[in-house]
Amino acid sequence: MDIILQENVEKLGFKNEIVSVKNGYGRNFLIPKGLGILATESAVKVLNENLKQQAKKEETEITKANKIAEALPKLEIILKGKVADGGTKLFGSIKTVQFTDALQALGHTIDASFVKLPKVKELGKYEAEVRLHRMVSVNVAYTVIAE
Repeated sequence: MDIILQENVEKLGFKNEIVSVKNGYGRNFLIPKGLGILATESAVKVLNENLKQQAKKEETEITKANKIAEALPKLEIILKGKVADGGTKLFGSIKTVQFTDALQALGHTIDASFVKLPKVKELGKYEAEVRLHRMVSVNVAYTVIAE
């Protein structure tokens, strides 16, 4: 089932994006909560017309996102986690909130819902995917060290 998102939905997509979801998720959650509408031919035509009108506004947003995308990989992000004495395995795991807090401390505010982290259970170097805009996404390296 194709849905046109009416708002940004965490881990699904951005506003005015057409996404494919399972029928139950679309009919029972997205549509009743006003987060999306069914992507019929007429709705897609209306969406395309609206997107054309918003294109100029979006160009400035994409330029901002590209500037941030250039700056993020250059940052040295270090996250701390609790480990057993002399071990490398973490108690729990690293969460997206810890990552976004570290970015905020370095001067970049990113919404945690648009950050995808791999499962982090040990010390080491990892990469996170950060979606800054519908068209702009960047991989950011970070290091997990013992507290």
